[in-house]
Amino acid sequence: MSVYTPAQVADETGFSIDTLRYYERIGLLEPVSRTASGRRRFSEDDVAWLGWLRCLRDTGMPIADMLRFAELARGDDSTIPERVALLEAHERRVEEHIADLRAKRSRIRDKIAYYRSLGPA
Repeated sequence: MSVYTPAQVADETGFSIDTLRYYERIGLLEPVSRTASGRRRFSEDDVAWLGWLRCLRDTGMPIADMLRFAELARGDDSTIPERVALLEAHERRVEEHIADLRAKRSRIRDKIAYYRSLGPA
């Protein structure tokens, strides 16, 4: 199994090294293994989990919900219904945000078309 340095993980995930430390400190990331000298060594599983957190963060999931999901994901299969419910609620918020962005994009396109209709200044 491969191990990764914090710099490699930052490059791979797009999270800063400070964010990686923060996520570990607050429990979004389980404690990362360390070398004898105390340097963090991330596993492939850590990197995969951080990729999932990147997806949740980039789609606007609040940290509190991310923490709740992490807690549930560490549980047994009895937490699956709650995980699904949390993700479904998040998906609805994402869909609403996409619809809002599409409406705003339409307004921008209308303004561009208007300015183009005026011809060169």
